[in-house]
Amino acid sequence: MQRVHLAADHAGFALKMTLARHLTELGYEIIDHGTYSEESCDYPQFAHRLCNAVQSETETGVLLCGSGIGMSMAANRHAAIRAALCTTELHAKLARRHNNANVLCLGAKITGVELAFAIVAAFLENNFAGGRHARRVNQLAPDAGS
Repeated sequence: MQRVHLAADHAGFALKMTLARHLTELGYEIIDHGTYSEESCDYPQFAHRLCNAVQSETETGVLLCGSGIGMSMAANRHAAIRAALCTTELHAKLARRHNNANVLCLGAKITGVELAFAIVAAFLENNFAGGRHARRVNQLAPDAGS
């Protein structure tokens, strides 16, 4: 059973819960890193929780906030995280295949439920293509520009 880490701030809470139910029905094991209500909160703490788990377990995660931008910025501060803010299925597919993304970011105020389901499916069902893309992804490492 594939594990998927989920986390959201208050703006992404409802979509996170909907995604969690949907993914559970599809047979995924969900690891929920919060938030656990729609009470106002700070998105970085939830991005960091999820990224620390994904970073140490080389698994995949989905982060949700209002626009997806804040979560993406917070997630990409982690050395082993390649977070991609995706608004289409093609973005998600290419993020995985070409960029070896391990965290998907979604904007709950921008992305409807059905589209979110499709984007998450594209993200989870694709794998890194390697090859010429591996050379480029290796250049994303924090010490690569030194």
